[in-house]
Amino acid sequence: MPGTRIAALGHHQPERVLTNDDLAGMVETSDAWIRQRTGIVTRRIAADSETVADLGTAAAGKALAAAGLDPADIDLVVLATCSARDRCPSNAAQVAGALGIPSAVAYDLNNGCAGFCTALASAGHSVRAGAARHALVIGAEKMSDVTDWTDRTTCVLLADGAGAAVVSAVGHGVDAGEPDGIGPVEWGSDPSRGGMVRLRDEWQPRFAQEGQAVFRWVTTELPAIARRACERAGLAPGDLAGVVTHQANLRMIEALLRQLDLAEDAVIARDVVESGNTSAASVPLALAKLVERREVAPGAPVLLLSFGGGLSWAGQVVRCP
Repeated sequence: MPGTRIAALGHHQPERVLTNDDLAGMVETSDAWIRQRTGIVTRRIAADSETVADLGTAAAGKALAAAGLDPADIDLVVLATCSARDRCPSNAAQVAGALGIPSAVAYDLNNGCAGFCTALASAGHSVRAGAARHALVIGAEKMSDVTDWTDRTTCVLLADGAGAAVVSAVGHGVDAGEPDGIGPVEWGSDPSRGGMVRLRDEWQPRFAQEGQAVFRWVTTELPAIARRACERAGLAPGDLAGVVTHQANLRMIEALLRQLDLAEDAVIARDVVESGNTSAASVPLALAKLVERREVAPGAPVLLLSFGGGLSWAGQVVRCP
């Protein structure tokens, strides 16, 4: 069986910046209140005319160019999203069409904020099985479309953006003595807690969550999931060069990572400060920025860890391009 690797990454964010002071003019809140509780300072909001497929196309196009591949080389396109308005054709198919990818399998995947890591694992499985040679994996969200702008507990969090990865087969597997570029996934869900993070009402969906319950779950349950993802890759948390979690809330991220025995020089993604919570887009967006800034070296192991509606989670150790 072939191995897998992330060949390249790309990211895209809308031009409009929404500050905490802007939000203070919309709801009863303040810059100090938002920073203290979430760590967020700014977030990006797409134009009314921009779609999830548009955001995904911009990020995927950059990843494709960085990988040095032609559109015809892509066999599979998977787009993770929970905020897309379009049901059919899929947003993945729209991205494929916009990029000139001629005949790839293309489908959307909805696993909430855990969507990108779930899609990355699914694409990796397809590559290992020989069903695809090169795959585009995208996380794209327009959360502003599903935000209740009168609810200060959620409108201060959400934002828009996209990140993408090219996943390619390599001519060796883990048995050849080299680590796989995408480690085994640790994933699952707890449907009994599905109501803690939700996006319901088909005709006018609005994001809602039980913030304190989610915080308790993340800080009590997720550390063990993170350790298991490392174990499945044959590593300890102290071996990681970096960690990229779902960028839900800076306070939540810091509380989670304090429970892991990370190396002192491990790079921790804190993109939530400038990008807000972009759901399924947050992990690839943050990872692409770390790689672009060369904060992690090529081949370095980084833990990706996502969680969200469902209540679902997915995480794996990847080697950076």
